[in-house]
Amino acid sequence: MEHGELETSMARAILASVDEAIHAINAQGFTIYYNRFAACLDGLEVDEVLGRHILEVYPSLKAETSTLLRVARTGKPILNYQQTYKTKSGQIITTVNSTIPIEREGQVVGAVEVAKNITKIKELVEQVADLRAKLLQKPAENTGDTVSYTFDDFVGSDPKIMTLKTKAKKAAATSSSILVSGETGTGKELLVQAIHHASPRREGPFIAQNCAAIPESLLEGILFGTAKGGFTGAVDRPGLFELAHGGTLFLDEINSMDLGLQAKLLRVLQEGVLRRVGDTRLRKMDVRVIACTNVEFETAVQQKQIRLDLYYRLNVVSLHIPPLRERKGDIPLLAQYFVEKFNHKLSRDVLFIEPAAMDALRTYHWPGNVRELENAIEGAMNMAEGSAITLQDLPPAVAGAASPGIPGAGAESPESSQSYHAMIADLETNIIAKALQDAGGSVSLAAKKLGLPRQTLQYKIKSLQVKQ
Repeated sequence: MEHGELETSMARAILASVDEAIHAINAQGFTIYYNRFAACLDGLEVDEVLGRHILEVYPSLKAETSTLLRVARTGKPILNYQQTYKTKSGQIITTVNSTIPIEREGQVVGAVEVAKNITKIKELVEQVADLRAKLLQKPAENTGDTVSYTFDDFVGSDPKIMTLKTKAKKAAATSSSILVSGETGTGKELLVQAIHHASPRREGPFIAQNCAAIPESLLEGILFGTAKGGFTGAVDRPGLFELAHGGTLFLDEINSMDLGLQAKLLRVLQEGVLRRVGDTRLRKMDVRVIACTNVEFETAVQQKQIRLDLYYRLNVVSLHIPPLRERKGDIPLLAQYFVEKFNHKLSRDVLFIEPAAMDALRTYHWPGNVRELENAIEGAMNMAEGSAITLQDLPPAVAGAASPGIPGAGAESPESSQSYHAMIADLETNIIAKALQDAGGSVSLAAKKLGLPRQTLQYKIKSLQVKQ
């Protein structure tokens, strides 16, 4: 078999085995490739489609509505296009299609479309939306998603946290939009719920939606609702904006939202009205929007994750939650808070955390922030046998951060405190330097030898200025 023939056979075998529908046509609109997954999705046989014109196979399509014909004609790709259609057997299917031109020697000779079936995902998302709507119809439960956090639950005495809480409490008294940033696990939703709970909208619904958790093609209908007859299979369904009327809508990871959808969101925020997908009627809405990003605002704008005009519209009040590594003085306070929380939840009677264990908690880098600390305390309380959490009860990665040979934090006087920390720093520097030397300079091998996450070791090397 010639090399070219082998490549062609391999390509066909790969295309036939993928779990996505693939359909290709030539410049005249006749099908030149159609895989079995596409046939199963459409309820057709491969032989019914191959060699036939696309409009002959799909009589419901027109030259203007067929994405394949449009791309073959214009040479411009159409990406992530949602399509809902009825198959030959009458089944309603929803797909997300990406259609790109086929070029040869600079000329467009056809188009190929890859379609992913999202019917089940769409059904699950709509079931959740219907459940939310039903819950909000009950007056006694007209609070949307469960609101269980107040500012008392936002624990910390670090100056950055105290300033943040002061700003957040002032913002809670108004209905202005708020943009919150912070790394994963810093407690963004907790802060947002606390703001809602302290606001004049506290009796209204609080609804949270992670913008990265829903496929882009479905998020528009989830936010703004759908109108019956607007597209194949569409029903009258309110969106989250309507469900949150009179309350707060929390949009998490808004930097994951498609830029085109961000433009529609901006229009809704500016005009105070929305139009359901497929509808002509305008609906007034009274919703406070609080949005969050897991990256710095400026970074999200520079990387074109957030439209600049939407950023200005949302960023009326800007709140940033610092990572736990920048507020390590709060670790004992947070740790004790979680001990009390899990004493109640797990029916335990843990009274304190031993000094060596506390030393490890203070030293660890906490890439997962407060959420990781909470999980570490819960895990330790599952392991603890007496009334105290010991070093051995902590997760290995956290316990490995303890200062070797040092029993932990304790009763040093202010005069000896500097000497104590200097000794720990020198000891850590020597241990890390030797581990790096033994590992031939490899940070990964040294981290494995020390029982530390690579990210933690990299941070320590930088902060302690260890020579590599």
